[in-house]
Amino acid sequence: MKIAYITSVYGRSSDTFIRNEVLGLRDRGHEVYTFSIRRESGQGELSIDVASEQSTTDYILEKPLILLIYSTLLVFICSPLRMCRAILLAWKTHIPGIKGLFNQCAYLLEASYLTRRMGKLGIDILHNHIAENSANVAMLASLLSNVPFSMTVHGPGIFFHPKQWVLGEKVARSAFTATITNFCRSQCMLFTDTKYWHKLHIIRCAVGKDFESPSTIPISEAPRLVFVGRLCAEKGMQILIQAVTKLVESEFSLELILIGDGPMRSEIEALIKQKNLGSVIQILGAKSSSDVRNEIKQSRALVLPSFAEGLPVVIMEAFALGRPVVATQIAGIPELVVNGVNGWLVPPGSVECLEHALIEVITTRPSVLQQMGLEGAGRVQEFHKLSNELDKLECLLKSAVYQ
Repeated sequence: MKIAYITSVYGRSSDTFIRNEVLGLRDRGHEVYTFSIRRESGQGELSIDVASEQSTTDYILEKPLILLIYSTLLVFICSPLRMCRAILLAWKTHIPGIKGLFNQCAYLLEASYLTRRMGKLGIDILHNHIAENSANVAMLASLLSNVPFSMTVHGPGIFFHPKQWVLGEKVARSAFTATITNFCRSQCMLFTDTKYWHKLHIIRCAVGKDFESPSTIPISEAPRLVFVGRLCAEKGMQILIQAVTKLVESEFSLELILIGDGPMRSEIEALIKQKNLGSVIQILGAKSSSDVRNEIKQSRALVLPSFAEGLPVVIMEAFALGRPVVATQIAGIPELVVNGVNGWLVPPGSVECLEHALIEVITTRPSVLQQMGLEGAGRVQEFHKLSNELDKLECLLKSAVYQ
């Protein structure tokens, strides 16, 4: 098959789940072309695999505006009826207000460019990840090109404004919609007409091949913890810092490494300074996959105090590296993390419960932590193995193309 992948921002170190699929499908002989609405701003040092994907990705908003307008006019001339239908769909699904109309006009220009490119490449199916603004583009491009589109819904963002992002309309018009957890599927069901529920399928995010063999590297006695993720409101970083503050006040010795960047970095740095935790908490910023792997290996556990999530791939990576996880009992996380077996689940927003869980991590024998991590690795192999999830995705893509 010739498959086009599109998302809002592609070619980031955090795009592991998408990159795994793209590379896996290419390994199976399919031609996969990647499109992105924009390129990530403020990029640091790129790993080889991320740089390689960026070099072959078509960034739509980097094209001259005149080219996008020209593409739209050509699509209108060649397929006036489809363009009229796309305009009606854009109107039907726009957010009330001037900004909503402006956005839909932009999506229509982007969709027209994508339509032209797919025609030249002979694309069989268009697949979207994340299901927010880039899925609007995919839905319109599918109508303009008559190429079927499918999508993968992750959350949590789209579930904050499911009606704004016309989630139900997208599911209805998709050839199929993949969801990454049972929780995610249930949320899609909530906003989708029951007659389209059959289009919802679970295809879980999977770790790359580098993580498929569980690590046997012993866990150190050092009380070292690591967080990996965007420094944003959804991650609950203030709760983690408060819990660490209480541990330090109780004279527990520990070190916390924060890997990632984001809009709240300056606020978090200020909070660390205010709490006099500069010798305890270190922010490393965004790092390559190999650097993340090394930091997890040097830790006792991964800590994710999130308020909202889909199901972070970094949990799977920590398990594959033989490390247990402390995470909040939200969304799809309890489908992978089993409290007391491969990690600790705590209520979101509870400083006290998070503090108690961190004390257990610090005081538990390394051999016990290692066994918990290996229990987690077993669940990753059972539910998140790349080859198994690619089998499901490939089957759905073929059904959509060859039905």
